[in-house]
Amino acid sequence: MRQILTTALAGLMMPVAMPGWASERPVVVELFTSQGCPSCPPADAFLEQLAERDDVLALSLHVDYWDYIGWTDTFGSPDHTARQRGYAKANERKMVYTPQMIINGADHVVGTRLKDVTNLIDEHHARSAVDIAVSLTQEGDTIHLSARTPEPCPMPLAVHLVRYLPEETVEIERGENAGKTITYVNIVTEMQTLAQWDTLEPLELSFGRPEGEAAFAVLLQYVDHGTIEAVARLP
Repeated sequence: MRQILTTALAGLMMPVAMPGWASERPVVVELFTSQGCPSCPPADAFLEQLAERDDVLALSLHVDYWDYIGWTDTFGSPDHTARQRGYAKANERKMVYTPQMIINGADHVVGTRLKDVTNLIDEHHARSAVDIAVSLTQEGDTIHLSARTPEPCPMPLAVHLVRYLPEETVEIERGENAGKTITYVNIVTEMQTLAQWDTLEPLELSFGRPEGEAAFAVLLQYVDHGTIEAVARLP
């Protein structure tokens, strides 16, 4: 069960070595895609370009509703489909589609509209973000997450741990993309909600380093598929 983190809970956590604080954040771009989607390869290639930017956290979430065409997406997950539908419900949209990009949990755009995506990224960089200082540090196999804000947020923030593979190449044998070899980047393999933070007191949270994955990040996002207000990655 999710729980609201308070000072009392923070006191139960392991002590954290405080690093230099940073309030700058990359813009999170979530691409909902599928190996069975014929219009997705250009968006997958575009995400690869976005993943090279230091000011963007580009994530590829493979949905499973294209699998019936004849090829089961090797990265497809009903959890990703549920997340995409959650965004649609939160924004009162009746349908989901691929390729779709969600920018910072707030704006959606067709993933092949490169100029629109770039403009939205620029707009999110220019917006006044909630002043949340967040950092990750590692001690052995333990990761410490620290966050604080001078003013409480209007709603609790979900603390999402995102595990992802930096790059994989797939030879697609059947379905709409049969015969194509496609390289995917930052492929989300799991998104786990660690807790909720009420932002009334500083957040101190410790967890074991994810095993078997080469990369991970932590997203602080308003509950029920709201805006992503902060991002933490290890250097």
